[in-house]
Amino acid sequence: MDRQNSDDIMRFLDGMASSDDVLFGFLDEGNQSPEDFNLNGGSDTDDVDNNSNCTSEENKVFWHEQEQLLQGTVYRTSSIETKIRQATKEALKQVKSKGLHCVCRRPVAGGCRSCLRGEISRHLRDVAGYDCVISKSKWRSSQDIPAGEHEYIEIVDRSDSKKGEMRVVIELSFRAEFEIAKCGEDYKRLISRLPEVYVGKTDRLRSLIKILCIAGKKCLRDNKMHMGPWRKHKYMQAKWLGTCERSNSLGAAVTETTEPENWVPRAKPRVSMLNYDGLLGSLSTGMGRHAAVTVV
Repeated sequence: MDRQNSDDIMRFLDGMASSDDVLFGFLDEGNQSPEDFNLNGGSDTDDVDNNSNCTSEENKVFWHEQEQLLQGTVYRTSSIETKIRQATKEALKQVKSKGLHCVCRRPVAGGCRSCLRGEISRHLRDVAGYDCVISKSKWRSSQDIPAGEHEYIEIVDRSDSKKGEMRVVIELSFRAEFEIAKCGEDYKRLISRLPEVYVGKTDRLRSLIKILCIAGKKCLRDNKMHMGPWRKHKYMQAKWLGTCERSNSLGAAVTETTEPENWVPRAKPRVSMLNYDGLLGSLSTGMGRHAAVTVV
């Protein structure tokens, strides 16, 4: 369910100010990491066969490479992403100071994740002045993945006429989307490098999804665990990169498609049924730590 009790929400908001680097996990300005990898090409990661019989040294090399790939993707950012990230921090601070009131049909004391997204979206639109909406993606089942839906915050920036329109995704529980129960230490360490809250362009997000799905597949295979279809690359892409309906608090909506294959528009808004484990609770556990990756 897309709901959460007030205790977890307030623990998240209370911990927010203690370490923004851990919460958002990005370095400012567009300085490129020494490890600049192209992750947009290549085959679908669902078809990649990671050899589960590789040696200990090969395993070490694989996980080191994945960490370098992730670092080179996450720990750099453009100026517009930095501005939106700062505005998101301010929005979260406003929620903390004013409190969160749930307006759902069955209200949750202290607010729920859906209401938190709505408050942040309104602040970014009405106070910060961004074209900010709630985006809802929905996709049909196929031979590879089951049907599903997901909700996230999105900003469309048109400030640079030369570069044209740019989508910036804000996912409040980004790390939790890739967590695996009983995973190995290598995967756990890789996931710890992720920001709790993702604020970034879609091409950066596409690269991160590919890195994490390759790593997740190897983790499950090495531990002889079944890979559920909801962990597949295509399924994770569908959450943020497929057909979505963009709506503001006034109820206006428009359907947009980023990658049309295998996705269809939403017929009508529905409450997300995704598990809300760890959005704010997991954030609270990481606020006291220093950023896990140092970039020079």
